[in-house]
Amino acid sequence: MELNAAAATLTLDAVSGDSDDGYADGAVQVRPEATATQVRNDETRSPILTGAIVPTLLRLALPTMVVLLAQTAVNIAEAYYVGFLGTDALAGVALVFPVFMLMTMMSNGGIGSGVASSVARAVGAGRKQDADALVFHALILAIIFGALFMLGAIKGGPMLYRALGGRAEALDAALKYSNYLFAGAIPVWIVNLEAAALRGSGNVRVPAIVTLVGALVLIPASPLLIFGFGPVPALGIQGAGIAFAVYYCGAMLVLLRYMASGRSGLTFSIVPLQGRLFVDILKVGIPTAINAVLTNLTVILVTGAVGLFGTTALAAYGISSRLDYIMIPILFGLCTAVLTMVGVNIGAGQIARAKKIAWISSLVGLVLTGSIGLVVALFPMLWLHLFSHDPGVLRDGTIYLRIVTPAYAALGFGFVIAFAAQGAGHVFWPFIAAIARILIAAGLGWIAVGYFGAGMATLAALVTASLVAYAGCCAMAMIAGSVWRPDRP
Repeated sequence: MELNAAAATLTLDAVSGDSDDGYADGAVQVRPEATATQVRNDETRSPILTGAIVPTLLRLALPTMVVLLAQTAVNIAEAYYVGFLGTDALAGVALVFPVFMLMTMMSNGGIGSGVASSVARAVGAGRKQDADALVFHALILAIIFGALFMLGAIKGGPMLYRALGGRAEALDAALKYSNYLFAGAIPVWIVNLEAAALRGSGNVRVPAIVTLVGALVLIPASPLLIFGFGPVPALGIQGAGIAFAVYYCGAMLVLLRYMASGRSGLTFSIVPLQGRLFVDILKVGIPTAINAVLTNLTVILVTGAVGLFGTTALAAYGISSRLDYIMIPILFGLCTAVLTMVGVNIGAGQIARAKKIAWISSLVGLVLTGSIGLVVALFPMLWLHLFSHDPGVLRDGTIYLRIVTPAYAALGFGFVIAFAAQGAGHVFWPFIAAIARILIAAGLGWIAVGYFGAGMATLAALVTASLVAYAGCCAMAMIAGSVWRPDRP
């Protein structure tokens, strides 16, 4: 929406103290210098400070959930199509998938969180010029990080996938898939960081539309390139990687054109680079990205341990652990809302309400993921039959799912608390939780399999124990006095 001087006449200031932003005791003030964006932000802040917690939480979380679930649906559809190429192809995708998800989580939930936070604070402070400049700075970061992932996957892929247990045809499939998939790494980063900037400005509708339309195009385009039809040749597993790259290139062009038009509330343009804006993004993004690295490194190392069992077990773990990643978009959508609600209340000095939001939200996360985990534990074939009917794959997949999925409740509980602590400005306990998870699942898992000859059941039990330990460490943030105190700039 275009703004002009006549439109920028009102602002609502909902009050919570004596701060310079004019928020105190629910009063409403009119400031001539206000913009429509400030009005929208203040109208959003009022229910966060005083409204019913669960309805406000869901209202803020659902658009992001829709976006990420659409992306997850694309991933599931792709695995379904690749399943028709055989067990070696499934195993190859299993080797690549954790690395791709690492990139997705770092761009969406790591550096993307830093972008969203920086834009939101600039918009809220009325620094429109900084908010617009951050869009270009986010683009520069996307190009840098995207290039690093692209070069890393192409140059280091053979060594990495071989170290994770890839052999013969499975390794060949992994390399073919990976090279084409990561050729689109830069567009992936650009789409995710620009979408984060839009969310930070309060625009969640456009990223959702772009993602949903892209998913509707990609889900049929992927099998077309994999299996071929008419004049389109069958490209095999390479076709899956090409489809993903094309999807993100199209989404990138649409988003950049939309933001360059100025209709988004943010205007994309080339501006002089400023170190302070990079610092503002990275001071939030880097710690969150490190946690994402640790989470995905856990999956990568466990994948390596499973690789010691052979190709069949690797394929089984690949499709089973893919369910773990479905929990991430559900939880991330919830957690972005939790982070905002906790952060706003901490900033307003409403410590008791901030802590109450954290407790209620963590229980919502527990019930949400715990319910999914319970259903899959009871009926694992509902998931496994989507990807394979190989008896060996089904056997190992069933063992893993029945042991691990009941602990999804612990994952949901801990994940939400971790974001609540970040909203309060503290990342210590979430970091300790991520360390505990990788030590138990990956460290003890490698020892158990490599030195004591343990099987899939033991490895799955260690993954379960790591999720329980993760939740326990995160819960420490709820009782730590240093976390729940007023923000002192």
